Amino acid sequence: MNYAHSENNYEYLSKIKSPKDLEKVDNLEELCAEIRHKILSVVSKNGGHLASNLGVTELTVALHKIFSEPEDKIIWDVSHQCYAHKMLTGRFDKMDTIRKENGISGFTNRKESEYDAFTEGHSSTSISAALGLAYSKQIKKEPGYVVAVIGDGALSGGLAYEGINNAGQLKRNFILVINDNKMSISKNVGAVARCLNAARIRPSYMKAKNALEKILNKTSFGKKIKDVMKKSKSAVKRVIYKDNMLSNMGFAYYGPVDGHNLDELQKAFTTAKFLNKPVVVHVMTEKGKGYKFAEKKPKDYHCTSAFDIATGERISKSNSKTFSQEFGQAICDLGRKNPKICAITAAMTEGTCLQEFRSNFKNRFFDVGIAEEHAVTFAGGLSAGGMLPVFAVYSTFLQRAYDQILHDAALQGLRIVLAVDRAGFVGEDGETHQGIFDVPFLSTIPGVKIFSPSYIEELAPMLKKCTENEGISAIRYPKGAEGYKPDWFKYTGNDFDFYGNKNADVLIITYGRIFSNVIAANERMESIDKSACILKMNVIKPLKKELVSEVMKFNKVIFFEESAKSGSVSEKFGDMLIESGFNGKYQSVTAEDGFMCHASIKSQLKKSHLDTENIVRKLMFI
Repeated sequence: MNYAHSENNYEYLSKIKSPKDLEKVDNLEELCAEIRHKILSVVSKNGGHLASNLGVTELTVALHKIFSEPEDKIIWDVSHQCYAHKMLTGRFDKMDTIRKENGISGFTNRKESEYDAFTEGHSSTSISAALGLAYSKQIKKEPGYVVAVIGDGALSGGLAYEGINNAGQLKRNFILVINDNKMSISKNVGAVARCLNAARIRPSYMKAKNALEKILNKTSFGKKIKDVMKKSKSAVKRVIYKDNMLSNMGFAYYGPVDGHNLDELQKAFTTAKFLNKPVVVHVMTEKGKGYKFAEKKPKDYHCTSAFDIATGERISKSNSKTFSQEFGQAICDLGRKNPKICAITAAMTEGTCLQEFRSNFKNRFFDVGIAEEHAVTFAGGLSAGGMLPVFAVYSTFLQRAYDQILHDAALQGLRIVLAVDRAGFVGEDGETHQGIFDVPFLSTIPGVKIFSPSYIEELAPMLKKCTENEGISAIRYPKGAEGYKPDWFKYTGNDFDFYGNKNADVLIITYGRIFSNVIAANERMESIDKSACILKMNVIKPLKKELVSEVMKFNKVIFFEESAKSGSVSEKFGDMLIESGFNGKYQSVTAEDGFMCHASIKSQLKKSHLDTENIVRKLMFI
């Protein structure tokens, strides 16, 4: 591919205002080339999901050519691969704003377009959502097809099979497209990947079967042999390609199909439309197709920051150590000293920085695929067997396993550690990925102890405490590097610490990343003799009564917290103050209840009045 493409030279793409305009395109291959160029152009500047979007270009064009949205519904699982879909549904002229504040989302979003049939962001949900849409059409006697597009990696999630189990009973057309690129984010693992590998040999089986039938049809004796073979067809299939689970669950099976061959794709989808039952179209694609760097290292270009197209090099490389990197090093150090420690990831080895642990402790490392619910219950089983499991997971994905944390771990008093990465605001991934709900939901679970480091140096000792604690311990830390840290700061190992003048009229309470902004703000207030005392919480659950007693001594208390308001620590702290008879003034500043749209983390903090400037303003008028 010629990566140097003129921004103004999109002959076909610039004319497409809706999928209907595909009828006017006489060269779909060139359209696909233009789409890839635009994806590269946009992601190289804005960052975003690259390899997955490049891999589904032909697939997306073929779907929109054969199906008629918005009457037909296409549901994209996770939907991080929806960039081409957005260009073909009237949003080409907005692509330069993708993932930017006030721009279009990097995922499908019902509020954004009638062509986005379902808001997505998490894995394995497409089949259930599409099935609901199919049944709604059936009940209302509405025309139109429903298509779910799911990756082979997402098929490691249990929700996908709950949907498949129901969908197989449907007595009408329902199309499930499996986008098989042998990857999710980290390399696919488990029986599902093996099942798809077995299905891939079907074309050779079919060719051999057809050739044999031609020979047998030439004689009457041969025809008798063929009749006998037909009666044993199912047994032969099981021997040849070990059965097809989806076929056994009520789906017709079509494939594998070359996911980069437009003619094959269009024929497959046209055929699928005429089946009056659920059908699987198994499509083979290459993640990163058309961009050599992404083809060679698709994991590195799954979700990327801005980069130079010609070299593939990231434009802004930070030398600052991240919390995730510190966690990866800390768990290795603990793993060397404690042979019971196991590490678990849900298809996010690189994202959670567990590569070194995987290399050093292979028999104690487990990638369970995109299956957070299973990960927690599996951790419970490891714990019940005498091991010490540490599950590293993004905050937004941990919320999928609430029942398992409550029922399969906490209820039994099992000892597990939750390493909650990307806690708080996460930036451009937007409302489906913000980590502002883990504090409210973990706080409802009896016996959970939650640590919240503000700085890199605190993470390792806090993680060690987690491994020494009974029951469930969680350590939550933000995306990226630490913020402002004064020279005098040193971690004490206490559950909480007071900084500054304890005789001050005003007390600021905070924890985690926001402590940096509070310290910076208070230093500004010192210059005008309006400084406050600061309470830094290192453990945010449980809340100790003696801590509340200390806070009762202040006349004005303000709590800054990077969490949803409902169920927040500040909400619970306020209730405890009232119950204790506090007569002073109490305020809390949190993220508003609701969903925070995509923008930079800096902007999200500012909108929530949790940046240094807004904290100064609050302190000026408290």
